[in-house]
Amino acid sequence: MIDKLQAIKERYHYLLERMSDPEVSSNQKEFIKIGKEYKSLEPVVQKGDEYQNVMANIENAKEMQKDSDPEMKEMAKMELDELIPQRDALLEEIKILLIPKDPEDSMDVIFEIRSGAGGDEASIFVGDLFKMYSKYFENQGWKIEVIDESENSVGGYNKIVLEVNGTDVYGKLKFESGAHRVQRVPKTESQGRVHTSAATVAVIPQYEEEDIDINKADLRTDTFRASGAGGQHVNKTESGVRFTHIPTGISAESTESRSQIKNRGIAMQRLYQKIKEVTRAKIEQEQKSQRQSLVGSGDRSDKIRTYNYPQNRLTDHRINLTLYSLDKVIQGQIDEIIDALVVFENAEKMKVGS
Repeated sequence: MIDKLQAIKERYHYLLERMSDPEVSSNQKEFIKIGKEYKSLEPVVQKGDEYQNVMANIENAKEMQKDSDPEMKEMAKMELDELIPQRDALLEEIKILLIPKDPEDSMDVIFEIRSGAGGDEASIFVGDLFKMYSKYFENQGWKIEVIDESENSVGGYNKIVLEVNGTDVYGKLKFESGAHRVQRVPKTESQGRVHTSAATVAVIPQYEEEDIDINKADLRTDTFRASGAGGQHVNKTESGVRFTHIPTGISAESTESRSQIKNRGIAMQRLYQKIKEVTRAKIEQEQKSQRQSLVGSGDRSDKIRTYNYPQNRLTDHRINLTLYSLDKVIQGQIDEIIDALVVFENAEKMKVGS
């Protein structure tokens, strides 16, 4: 473990030097990429330094125990009683930090929220989720750009699509994919009955073009005029883009943006994600894997979470987590939920690795 920590520290300092290189600092794309890796190694380096410091103090205390002075021996014992639990706690933290991360965890994302069953109330719920996530993104220091939005006449959105950029964005948001259910009395309900509505969240990692291993000769590209809201522009311009992967028959499209270039990027991300999911499912089926991950499946049909307003209760069904602080959660305080999902995923990885 010490060798691994040392190698990470060397990589950390190498990346710092690279960011100081004028050739890198003048290339924004390269600078951001290196900066993300540097930032991801920082917690490991800090905990590693803490561990080394505690170990050095333990060695000093052990030397003090050899002293003939009874007072010195007593002081050494008291120090060891404090230091050994610190060492053990740090070891556990470092073990978790050293669990290999998914390569996608550091990626930016396309983040979609769409209304499901429940009519106008579902659209209002989409608006509530958008506010909740926006506050969380702001607290994380992430940047967002609205790519597409379709507002509902009574409030909220039928759908809203964002780009989210920052550090470890997909690593934290991948657990949000799925169906979110709300139980509450709608403002339009005259008899005070609780209604159930739903919204779906999809989190798509944004791969760099060089990361996407698809032969361009295997792709058919179609452009078309987008339909729906958007004014005259969508009817006059072929901004919609559809890619079809000929060997698999898998296709993906985007009409979210008025820009064909932006739609090409979104459609390609969706296509790659679909191909990756199909490939992964095929491998798992061939291996007849007994373990089915409950976290981050990304299946929109899965009911992952319930927001119950009358009881001020939030339940994440994948890990049986229940919090009676929905009022705080809906204000963007979702760290406790995401942290619990990360801990669950790490525990599953440790089981597999053991």
